[in-house]
Amino acid sequence: MIFGFSNSCTNSKKESVDVAKTHGKCSGHYKCKLAHSDAKILAEITKHRTATPKAVAGVVKNTRELLEMENLPQSPMSIKVMTVNAHKGFTPFNRRFILPELRRAVSALSADMVFLQEVLGEHHAWSKRHADRWPHKPQYEFLADTIWHSYAYGRNAVYPNGHHGNALLSKYPIQSWENRDISLNGMERRGLLYSVIALPDRDRPLHTVCVHLSLREEHRQRQLKMLQALVQEIPTAEPLIVAGDFNDWLLQGHRFIEKEIGLHEVFGRGGHKPARTFPAAFPLLRLDRIYTRLARSVTPVVLPNRPWSHLSDHKPLLAEIIF
Repeated sequence: MIFGFSNSCTNSKKESVDVAKTHGKCSGHYKCKLAHSDAKILAEITKHRTATPKAVAGVVKNTRELLEMENLPQSPMSIKVMTVNAHKGFTPFNRRFILPELRRAVSALSADMVFLQEVLGEHHAWSKRHADRWPHKPQYEFLADTIWHSYAYGRNAVYPNGHHGNALLSKYPIQSWENRDISLNGMERRGLLYSVIALPDRDRPLHTVCVHLSLREEHRQRQLKMLQALVQEIPTAEPLIVAGDFNDWLLQGHRFIEKEIGLHEVFGRGGHKPARTFPAAFPLLRLDRIYTRLARSVTPVVLPNRPWSHLSDHKPLLAEIIF
């Protein structure tokens, strides 16, 4: 097939079309059914070539395959991500209710998205015991305040006095969400809160998973298989953030996530190990993580011990991720 160069669609026997100029519409009798974004990229690839409809279809197919495989970039977008185990709003050992202090500290970091674990939906007994400080709304709504206008909550554990689970706070609209129960016994209720986020001026959404895994190694390995199954449902050309409390102090889960699921931990790049986060006062164990897929770059942010050492039993993680 010989390609010619033209600035308009012609009515020759070959029914040639000007791919570069049509952007989804042919000025002649042939209707090009490309989406606008596909046509623009196709125009760059074909360098204003003219081809028959059959040839155009072949180029379109190849272009879309390239988009899926290479995820041709748009302009960079920076997203600041935080994950923290809220410990139901109490200090370590449940000595004091400090949810208002936690809200101030979280708000001061100006994260675009906050991944929360062990956040209360409600607790009747504690709300009466701490009535002077207890918010008149679920903890995740109280933490969202006026900063994060969109939030999702996945209820994991339910008991006579209330319930708690994972939550996501987002400055960007949450298009959809679902909570997947990955509990393997009645004592440890765990979940994966999966959300789809609409980002401004982006053709593709951002996918997020807020994670809280079991304390038992055997259960964590099975739960990671469930996480893997969830990730496999997400289009490979769309960005993903998986963050939360993995309880993976032996790092066996970390190796599985990077090798088998194909995600990269932001604090563990360049051969480093994930950050130490537990206990918050003197971190020794590497329990909390932020994993990404299709990130252009990541910048981990090291937080000071104060005030975080008394706001939870886990030290939070913060990172700037550029997609």
